[in-house]
Amino acid sequence: MKSYSQTKAMLAITRGSLRAIFRSPSAVIFGFGFPLIFILVFGFIGGGGISVRIALKNLSDTNNILMKNGLLKNPSIRLIQYQSEGEAKRELSKGNIAAIIEIDSAITGNGYQYIFKTTTSSASVDKFPVLQSQLGEIILRADEINFPERPTTAKLERQPDIPGRRYKTIDFILPGQLGFSLLSSGVFGVAFMFFSLRNTLVLKRFFATPIKRSYIVLGEGLSRVLFQLLTAIIIILIGYFFFGFTLVHGVLTFIELLVLSFIGLIVFMGFGFIVSGLATSDSSIPPFANLITLPQFLLAGTFFPIDRFPGWLQVIAKVLPLTHLNTAMRSVAFEGAHLWDVRMEIGILLLWGIVAYAIAIKVFRWE
Repeated sequence: MKSYSQTKAMLAITRGSLRAIFRSPSAVIFGFGFPLIFILVFGFIGGGGISVRIALKNLSDTNNILMKNGLLKNPSIRLIQYQSEGEAKRELSKGNIAAIIEIDSAITGNGYQYIFKTTTSSASVDKFPVLQSQLGEIILRADEINFPERPTTAKLERQPDIPGRRYKTIDFILPGQLGFSLLSSGVFGVAFMFFSLRNTLVLKRFFATPIKRSYIVLGEGLSRVLFQLLTAIIIILIGYFFFGFTLVHGVLTFIELLVLSFIGLIVFMGFGFIVSGLATSDSSIPPFANLITLPQFLLAGTFFPIDRFPGWLQVIAKVLPLTHLNTAMRSVAFEGAHLWDVRMEIGILLLWGIVAYAIAIKVFRWE
């Protein structure tokens, strides 16, 4: 008589669960439909909205009317402070800022004259016309208010561009939506799946078979992983072929994004097990799940950069696991980083996973 194969039983559970997932409208909508809709909407918008964010060169003259009454008071220009000029140039090459501004002053026969020197990059070339217009407006206002009868207060001088890739809206949106999909599937999908198995006594029937409990969890979890990785593949390929999503190292970057997706999904599934254990009915699952997912959807850089939040809110945002997954994905996809380069983000994700599964073991119920 052949011995009972735990592996074959686990794979049978995986096949059955995978078929059930594909037949579930809610699973398809949350895991694939919503993220794809957002990607299509933002992808068809085009290159994205213009955000005029600039850095001021460290040695710039800041004690002048252009700074006090111009840059600091212009609502269309946002000054970003960096620890070093090298960091500012790196952000410029990635298109995260529109330019690095240097303000030089010189004494002429008519008094002080200021020179705006701007350094841009090919990654932010679409933002420079707006910045140039705003700087010109600042100069004109300074001329009218302070020196109406003398030559212009300042002139604008553009320095050579720093090479860089153009940072498109899809390069920011797609990793965020992929993270959104992974979080939704990991939390809502697992919570509803195991609660349903428990409530319909399917788990109890499994106990009547020789299969071990750990293989039941592995079989059900593997089906969720396969479904979500397939979803990740489709989302990335649609972004790449239809909207020009950046994959710096091609196939290697694609594979690394899938590895990050796998790690993120495993971590988020831990939260799903917690919700499944705490829920006492179908109606109690969404409130528990939303406590975990909603803050991350809003604060983890899914739709817009977290540096636009107040300082105290940024501190909270930087703690969330989805923030680190989104950061790692964007670094790998656009900046050309590899998995080792984002080891800190991966490490924080894994720490969250350890905490989540430690709690899940305490609260998870089989019956």
